[in-house]
Amino acid sequence: MPKPRIVVVGAGFGGYHCLRGLESLLPPGAAELVLVSRTDYHLYTPLLPQVAAGTVNPADVAVPLRSLRRTRLWTGQVTGADLGSRTVTVRHHDGGLSTLSWDRLVLAPGSVTRIRDVPGLREYAHGFKTVIEAVYLRDRVLAQLERADGLPDGPERQAYTTFVVVGAGLAGTEYVAQMRLFVASALRAYPRLRAEHIRWILVEHGHGVLEHLPPRLSHHALAVLRSRGVEVRLSTLVDRLTADTAHLSDGTTVACRLLVWTAGVTGSPLVEDLGLPLDRGRLTVGADLAVPGHPDVFALGDAAAVPDLGRPGSVCPQTAQHAMRQGRAAARNVAASLGHGRARPYRHRDLGTVADLGGAQAAAAPLGLPVTGPPAKAVTGGYHLYALPGAGNRLRVAADWALNALVGRNTVSLGLVPDAAAGLVRAEQLGIDPPPEHSPAPSRPPV
Repeated sequence: MPKPRIVVVGAGFGGYHCLRGLESLLPPGAAELVLVSRTDYHLYTPLLPQVAAGTVNPADVAVPLRSLRRTRLWTGQVTGADLGSRTVTVRHHDGGLSTLSWDRLVLAPGSVTRIRDVPGLREYAHGFKTVIEAVYLRDRVLAQLERADGLPDGPERQAYTTFVVVGAGLAGTEYVAQMRLFVASALRAYPRLRAEHIRWILVEHGHGVLEHLPPRLSHHALAVLRSRGVEVRLSTLVDRLTADTAHLSDGTTVACRLLVWTAGVTGSPLVEDLGLPLDRGRLTVGADLAVPGHPDVFALGDAAAVPDLGRPGSVCPQTAQHAMRQGRAAARNVAASLGHGRARPYRHRDLGTVADLGGAQAAAAPLGLPVTGPPAKAVTGGYHLYALPGAGNRLRVAADWALNALVGRNTVSLGLVPDAAAGLVRAEQLGIDPPPEHSPAPSRPPV
């Protein structure tokens, strides 16, 4: 009798930790584990602001998926799932299509950047969810400083030294905070530029930054940004974007050559195509993470609306902390469905949130206790080293921090990511595109 096959879609926090759990819970030979992922690594996204700011090497936040010793890796993108026939369709990097059968399906495709109906947004903005985008934004900022250093004082140079970031959640706030210090240190290499030439503008439609944190920490983060000269525009939207201007809802027009969009995420488009009930773009699941009516299908992470049993009537927020824990819970329940262990509903205890603001500044709420400044910095660094999988990755990140403290940041622009690969939509596809219409994708035998 063939072994049951468990197919996990996505190698984000949910999918990766689900497979780690399955490998430890299931006896050898109890099931075949297959992971479908666009990349051959799990990306630790909370450190992307430090990658962009040059304090952490990009490769050090990429955890190799081959470290999952009992899991077979398929690099590609799941383009559809047939729950009736128990198959998923996978498009590979070369455009070829495969059909993969499953006995248990775990959907953890994550989220994509929420793109609003703003004229010019798709054409001129850049996202901040992938290592491709982090590397590109670092090089792009340096390239603009290089260009500005060769221009006479005037509006054109001001546009090259003005950077706009939209969204004051964790990604946007940490990015601005880190990059403000990065550019300040880089100015030593550009003798014709001074600190007063540089503008960082953070645009947020809400009433504060890091509003998911306790008010004391939110106010602290805002004070840190403003003390560094960041212009924080609250209760403001972007109305229109061109190649060299951002038109804001407060009536101002900002001349700039770079706008970074971090204004929210939405569930992967994959879940929308399943024909199953959704909750604001996220797949509806039970507290056991199973899809109602489909007991062999589980969903978790950013793509699933998981009931928050600690707050009846609400769902768990889209955070890495929840996705990691849901991954472990899904592993337990999937294993139980195969007769190994006992299923339990997903419950969590909030460990708190951390935000690294660069330098000696941070804001943290470990176990609900608000902490700021150097103590928060220590808590934040310790949490990242605890949550980052892989002893090798942890050691390399710690070494990156130590080297940065000793010798400073490297401000060389390598130009590794071309403009065409770093667009707001393109970067998240990671090289997987439908083949040209005149060249049909080759099909491969079902597996």
